[in-house]
Amino acid sequence: NCSTILKTLHFITRPLSEEEGNFSLAYIITIHKELEMFVKLLRAIYMPQNIYCVHVDEKSPQDYKAAVQNIVDCFENIFISSKRENVVYAGFSRLQADINCMRDLVHSKIQWSYVINLCGQDYPIKTNKDIIRYIKSKWNGKNMTPGVVQPLHMKHRTQVSYREYVRSGMSYMYPTKNIKAKPPYNLTIYFGSAYYILTKEFVEFTLTDARAKDLLEWSRDTYSPDEHYWVTLNRLNG
Repeated sequence: NCSTILKTLHFITRPLSEEEGNFSLAYIITIHKELEMFVKLLRAIYMPQNIYCVHVDEKSPQDYKAAVQNIVDCFENIFISSKRENVVYAGFSRLQADINCMRDLVHSKIQWSYVINLCGQDYPIKTNKDIIRYIKSKWNGKNMTPGVVQPLHMKHRTQVSYREYVRSGMSYMYPTKNIKAKPPYNLTIYFGSAYYILTKEFVEFTLTDARAKDLLEWSRDTYSPDEHYWVTLNRLNG
């Protein structure tokens, strides 16, 4: 039950400092296996002033989904994404999972400043206060999504059309023979990490701006679009 979870796992139930209490973070956590690892991750990053969106892979076993739901139900500031994807590694569904959570987070009552995305196999090596102070020191009002112009050896990811395969416990990406059109608005494609720290304003921009929407649609049949989508948008003028 919930009181046992809170006590035995020693979840933090109040802000540890005024500085932290006045700076709320949002987290997106995409998971599909290893419940114990997810609980350890959640325990390590949990703060009552933050907000957490958990995306559980639609392919995950029913008992796993139920267990995650039981844990999440113990907290007012943790919720399961309202729309779940059958996530394929390096597929568009992985990017869509993050966007589904973002759509939920922008309507949250908690006024968060930045969003951080994680997967179930991540674990923090910094405290909540360390993360906040790092953001404030170097990145106030800026996004952390570094990247470079698309390298030659990565060109195949956006030059041909890819498809997701999901069937009977197997999932993977495969290339087709269809050549893709050039990016919308003649955008220069950048490549970087699929993981980021983004401002709330940038998240709202990606969900509403025509260029962001068109790039998202164009990225639907690319390989690992989460490694180019955020960093490309971040390089737009303004």
